[in-house]
Amino acid sequence: MVVDVHGGPSAASTPAFFANDFRGGLPRALLSHGYFVFYPNPRGSYGQGEAFTRANVRDFGGGDLRDILAGIDAVEKIAPVDDRRLGLFGHSYGGFMAMWTVTHSQRFHAVVAGAGVANWISYYGENGIDRWMIPFFGASAYDDPAIYRQLSPLETIKQARTPTFIYVGERDVECPTPQSVEFWHALNAMGVKTRLLILEGEGHGIRKPDHVRQINDGALAWYDTYLKAD
Repeated sequence: MVVDVHGGPSAASTPAFFANDFRGGLPRALLSHGYFVFYPNPRGSYGQGEAFTRANVRDFGGGDLRDILAGIDAVEKIAPVDDRRLGLFGHSYGGFMAMWTVTHSQRFHAVVAGAGVANWISYYGENGIDRWMIPFFGASAYDDPAIYRQLSPLETIKQARTPTFIYVGERDVECPTPQSVEFWHALNAMGVKTRLLILEGEGHGIRKPDHVRQINDGALAWYDTYLKAD
């Protein structure tokens, strides 16, 4: 099974038709190849009240990861999911969650991190949309750098073991390319199997059909390599 973590962080996975495009092509491919796909709405998501949506303030990757893991436990009680063959995917905040999960859990055996954030300190000075961060962190990175470091996947990179495929748009200003490069570089330093794909001319959303195919084909091959039965 592959867990697909939504972006946002304030967003939600809702019923939808999967078109054969950037966001729909990969789940279509996974389903056609025999995978389950799980869409959790952990704390921080819309749809369950304001308090629930605000429950990840100053806690990115904490309670929401616990919710995702609890959701997997619930799925495994009702579906024939092999816990030894779990994967995870995320883009944007979901990409951050993918990077965070790699450094905080050994439960997954293959991860795909799209346009993620590895280091909130450097991200604060790189991105083009940083005003969204203060309501979630409580202060700027200059006034309270400790919380930004605490919630950065790079701070716990030595715990990383999971093979991780990383992709990002070359011109992404929301989750800039250096964030993915930092995480890829760190995984290499730790000896973790990894691959980095930088998509020429792309921004935060991947638009060119050839690039969409590269991501979907690369992600499917990554999961097939590390999750398929021997």
